[in-house]
Amino acid sequence: MSPQPITENTLFYGDNLNILREYISDESVDLIYLDPPFNSNRNYNVLFKDESGIDSEAQITAFEDTWHWNETAQEAYDYLVTQSSERISTMIGALRTAIGTNQMMAYLVMMAIRLVELHRVLKRTGSLYLHCDPTASHYLKIILDTIFGAENFRNEIIWHYSGWNARLKDALNSRHDVILFYAKKGDQIFNSFALPWESVEEYVKIRKQKVLTDEEGKIYVLSDAGGGHRVKRYLDEALKYGRPVDDVWNMDKLNNSSKEKLGYPTQKPLALLERIIQASSNPGDIILDPFCGCGTTIAAAQKLGRKWIGIDITHLSIALQKYRLEAMFPGIKLEVKREPTDIDGAKDLAKNDRYQFQWWALSLIRAKPLGSQEGSKEGKKGSDKGIDGVITFIDDSTGKPKRVLVQVKSGHVKSGDIRDLRGTVERENAAIGVFITLETPSKDMITEAVSAGYYETAWSYQKYPRIQIKTIAELLKGAKVDMPSQYGTFKQAQKAQMSQGEQPELEIQ
Repeated sequence: MSPQPITENTLFYGDNLNILREYISDESVDLIYLDPPFNSNRNYNVLFKDESGIDSEAQITAFEDTWHWNETAQEAYDYLVTQSSERISTMIGALRTAIGTNQMMAYLVMMAIRLVELHRVLKRTGSLYLHCDPTASHYLKIILDTIFGAENFRNEIIWHYSGWNARLKDALNSRHDVILFYAKKGDQIFNSFALPWESVEEYVKIRKQKVLTDEEGKIYVLSDAGGGHRVKRYLDEALKYGRPVDDVWNMDKLNNSSKEKLGYPTQKPLALLERIIQASSNPGDIILDPFCGCGTTIAAAQKLGRKWIGIDITHLSIALQKYRLEAMFPGIKLEVKREPTDIDGAKDLAKNDRYQFQWWALSLIRAKPLGSQEGSKEGKKGSDKGIDGVITFIDDSTGKPKRVLVQVKSGHVKSGDIRDLRGTVERENAAIGVFITLETPSKDMITEAVSAGYYETAWSYQKYPRIQIKTIAELLKGAKVDMPSQYGTFKQAQKAQMSQGEQPELEIQ
């Protein structure tokens, strides 16, 4: 049975390849933006080493955001060679011969099989923007030329950003990313638009025209009108039409002082995605981001009055996207597909991946995972000191943060676990400890928690249980942590300023 078209805003948890095949119907999406994870901030040569080598494997284990040549990559390669078109089969075989079986080839194979599916779900009038860096952009362009057709290539957009100049050793400083822009067919949606001139001085500098003043004191320039004829153009009129956008976009990266920065390592500026969405879609169109990370694409789509589909493979990212949308668009209702909704689903997740279970459980109380990297598929590194997550809140006039420490258990639990958490809370000088369990707590566990006493606020003298036990069953029914109401986890997104006439649909199915 073929998937039905998705007409409402939807977040999916899981592998985007499976979700594309199971849920996204043919020619149902107007615009695709993807920024697939690829860590090239390492020794470039390691990416091309044969992964069967011991030394190579030892180096590779430290980098979790890259792909590896394993059974999954081999299966994807076999599918592309045997089940795809002759052009794709020939192309991917030639790349393997040229590159070998290494991280780079694994990345290209896993991207190719997904790009085949993305091409399938894109409407005839749709476009795809693939964000990458110069390490792999030339290989990806070969793949895209093969899948989409070289005649449907539109632009290699250069996103140039500023930064600190490192001391040059053997190459120039790298200050750009590449965004490959392809159409599905020749009649794709494209809205040519211009940016406003910041000043008369900017206009004159870029256009390289001499400014003149007429007898009435009006400022004008002389512009070519064809055939060597020059016409008078007043600057107030010229400035009104704005500056056409070309394929080099000067736009700074987010830094630690950026207001929209959420702490996500690969977060892109909202303005970057707004430009792409405005250029290649219209209000009401469906935008798809299969690697949606912290949700910049879907936030921009919501802001601009588009519908959207977001996919990510970690519950940590899904949680961050929900928090971001709720902060930017107050009143928005979220429903995530393929996320556990009952005890059986929670048990299956715990059995299959304990880190994903842990992150999902923490998201139920909006706790931030401790020591885990947003966007990572791995758990926290090193000793956790008995802490899986943290919630912070402000309780006194000094503004000093207080902490709620959270521990998650998916297996057998006992009263000793509660004693250990109580000891951790006391050692870390935290306000409250929360124990999340998949199992029903025993009477001894409840007694141990009650004996820990209360945390009393400095300003209202209100009391909260020092140690609290929350079962997954209770949390699924809406149970909350008993704590002061002012608290935070991830850095909160700012409320969105909606474009006039582009108010979003708030109900998400």
